[in-house]
Amino acid sequence: MSAQGPYAGHAVFVAPARTHAQVWRLALGILLAASAYFTLSLLYFQVIAALSHSLVPGLARDLRRGETPLAMYLMLGSFGFMSLGVWLSLRLLHRRGFLSVLGPMPLFLADFRAVALGVVAVTAVVVVLPPWDMGGPFVPNMPLGQWLLLLLPSLAFVLIQTSAEEIVFRGYLQQQLAARFRSPLVWMLLPSALFAAGHYMPATAGENALLLVLWAGVFGLLMADLTARSGSLAPAIAIHFLNNVSAIVFVSMPGDLSGLALYHAPFSMQDAAALRAWMPVDFAMMVVLWLVARVAIRR
Repeated sequence: MSAQGPYAGHAVFVAPARTHAQVWRLALGILLAASAYFTLSLLYFQVIAALSHSLVPGLARDLRRGETPLAMYLMLGSFGFMSLGVWLSLRLLHRRGFLSVLGPMPLFLADFRAVALGVVAVTAVVVVLPPWDMGGPFVPNMPLGQWLLLLLPSLAFVLIQTSAEEIVFRGYLQQQLAARFRSPLVWMLLPSALFAAGHYMPATAGENALLLVLWAGVFGLLMADLTARSGSLAPAIAIHFLNNVSAIVFVSMPGDLSGLALYHAPFSMQDAAALRAWMPVDFAMMVVLWLVARVAIRR
């Protein structure tokens, strides 16, 4: 694709990747980043399991479900190893700095602020409009005082998790693929397909597992589009962060990954019919936020 038109900023975003854009470097980079992430995560959770027996009994069990704040912080914090893996690949194989994966910093900061403000404003409007629930009353999960005390660290750990995923898929993979292949069919579709595959959770989502994969794939494509339009990772990180804050910190599904939420939704991931009925609303909201971000970064 040429540097003209709606993706003009993408050329600037991809420029740092062009000097070492060989496919073999990318293949080794993916292997190195994945190996670092899985190895460090394994050691991390083994140390936690060993310490939990004497310091925090039951923590190893809690980590499997994420139903307590500490378990959620430890789980979300492990995504930092994903970013570390990308840093290793960038330094050792592509000879560039880690911040280059974010895009030009002044542009990143400006677009993050613009998109975050737009998304928060639209979300606030949606929250105050009826209906005020998800098909049933929300179930309190945590006292308000405790939730407020934990809010800032909760936001920080969600930012670690969402930034890491964007750095891998819309950052490293999209940059390196676009530096080698001109077609968006490669640099948009391939990272989005991998992102979607990582959200295949049949044990948790049951018969809706493929529907959630579809949601993740569409989300990945929309974030790839925003990254190319902005010339930075800012819009993708901002939307991903605020989406996950809503689903992890404010209202989560009961059960897995619910330890930081103020409220629980009236149905769980195992309630196949209720979840399937809610998914069109979630898809529509995703498209609305994508459009809001496009307006926010319009030059």
